Amino acid sequence: MNVYEGSLVATGLRFAVVVARFNSLVTEQLLSGALDTLKRHGADEAAVDVYRCPGTFELPALLKRVALSGRYDAVVALGAVIRGGTPHFEYVAGEATKGVAHVALEAGCAVAMGVLTCDTMEQALERAGVKAGNKGAEAAAAAIEQANAFKAVVARAGKRAD
Repeated sequence: MNVYEGSLVATGLRFAVVVARFNSLVTEQLLSGALDTLKRHGADEAAVDVYRCPGTFELPALLKRVALSGRYDAVVALGAVIRGGTPHFEYVAGEATKGVAHVALEAGCAVAMGVLTCDTMEQALERAGVKAGNKGAEAAAAAIEQANAFKAVVARAGKRAD
């Protein structure tokens, strides 16, 4: 039996982080966690680009263009949607989630999702590093692992061709 999985070594990989500015109190903490994780796992600072978009609804469109550029081994989507008194939350959260998933299936690189969908600002802040870890950091770790898993598939395919 052969088992292939990605490592958590970011050395030599290129990353893009696409982050929404709306709810920046939360998203800046997610970004900080993601960048720290990439650095701690060996990513060169020059190999990490950050792209900003207005809000989480706009995230998938920019994410798609970045992912399809062919410049990156992995892209990380960061945003925060916080429930309000209207159905707006459901529309934005649902479309953002579907959009990121769609990009992940189309992209030639790894795509990780660090989009929070929370009932309150307190919950969002907890998930951005206060109490419940940092979901941006977790998304960056997932991006590293998935990028390495993709490389394992390519390496395995190359060996079969010989």
